[in-house]
Amino acid sequence: MATKLDRTDLKILRLLQNNGRLSNAELAETVAISPATCHRRTQRLFEDGFIAAVRAMVAPKKVAKGTLVMVGVVLDRSTPESFATFEQAVAKLKFVLDCHLVAGDFDYFLKIRVGDMEDFNRIHGEQLIALPGVRQTRTFFVMKEVVDNAPLEF
Repeated sequence: MATKLDRTDLKILRLLQNNGRLSNAELAETVAISPATCHRRTQRLFEDGFIAAVRAMVAPKKVAKGTLVMVGVVLDRSTPESFATFEQAVAKLKFVLDCHLVAGDFDYFLKIRVGDMEDFNRIHGEQLIALPGVRQTRTFFVMKEVVDNAPLEF
């Protein structure tokens, strides 16, 4: 049975989504509930899967990963087995931030962060085109990140 969220739960989710470093005391005060109640509610939100994880958002340029690349991938076959094999292999690549099965001209879109074009060229030649079942890739270098990891609206 799905957990029903009330206004307080939604407020907690919005606040934590915007600032995951809020202490329980700060969160409780902002939401106008006791710290004990706030802790119980927050734990329930984790347990019920509404909050998947809490982590820091590292500035890519500060760690020499300032180049964002989107890669469209077409597989040679569209079978459940070829999709599963590709997905298992791509999940092991640490430079792939996101991998999405899509409808349209491509089978998958990959979001990749690298240091520069030379870094991507090496990765593409050594690892991306070697992924199982890959027939074609199409690379899109991001010129400007307009919206990235925006908070969910709910």
